[in-house]
Amino acid sequence: MWSRPHLLGIEGLSASEVSHLLDRAEAFYGPMPKTDALRGQVVVNLFFESSTRTRTSFEIAGKKLGADVINVSPSTSSVSKGETLLDTIRNVEAMHADILVLRHASSGAPQFLAKHARSSIVNAGDGTHEHPTQALLDVLTMRKHLGDLNGRIVAICGDIMHSRVARSNAILLGLLGATVRFTGPRTMLPLEAARLGSTVIVAHTLADAIDGADVVMMLRIQNERFSGAALPTTREYAKTFGLNANTLARAKPNALVMHPGPINRGVEITSAVADGPQSVILDQVAAGVAVRMAVLEAVGLTRGNT
Repeated sequence: MWSRPHLLGIEGLSASEVSHLLDRAEAFYGPMPKTDALRGQVVVNLFFESSTRTRTSFEIAGKKLGADVINVSPSTSSVSKGETLLDTIRNVEAMHADILVLRHASSGAPQFLAKHARSSIVNAGDGTHEHPTQALLDVLTMRKHLGDLNGRIVAICGDIMHSRVARSNAILLGLLGATVRFTGPRTMLPLEAARLGSTVIVAHTLADAIDGADVVMMLRIQNERFSGAALPTTREYAKTFGLNANTLARAKPNALVMHPGPINRGVEITSAVADGPQSVILDQVAAGVAVRMAVLEAVGLTRGNT
């Protein structure tokens, strides 16, 4: 069911590979004792962008699988002294690292390293390209609450242009038969958004996007990824594209409210909704450990069998 040495993105995965990862994640979900699946393997988390949830959950996941886990950040790596990313990877590999979990600001960095590295590469987010494990944990959360996603409507709202989460989710949800509705300010809607799949629809108002939706996923404005005024003010954004109790009422009565984090409260979502009864935001965080255990196990066992 899984024979890949890397996880570089959702694009290109088969339905059976996705099912394998989700089923294994389901088995890992919730409190459970450590396993020995990756005993003897070394997992290095190379995070060249800030992260709380992703890095911590990869660390917990690796340790639960019995691996030795090392965290590296830009401020403590030789990249800050001018060393290239490839040289950094080659030096880490010389210390017998088995799996490299990479987050990088450059789109395509994991794909580049996979062509040169001996270690397995797991993409923990590359630029505005993909964030495969986030999409998997989002879908696992939806599946646990909604069951089969075929025919479901998922509205993804906010800064679509700069969101690797939106891209990975659109590809994965389309593979599972769900319809994805994108919405956000016109300056944050990429022209190619509708090309991510036949099940992707672009809506130009929040109301149109969430009308009758099963899931409403809000995204933050990624100010770090663009310069210039992409929107007038955060106050105006909150008024037009922010999710509150009144706008949420347009979705299905028990629609799930999701957010990949970090949340900008009062901008893309109100606290009342983020902490409300329909919110599964913390469920997403819990699913993150399970999904990352499934991914590390999959690539780690593939290495062990080659």
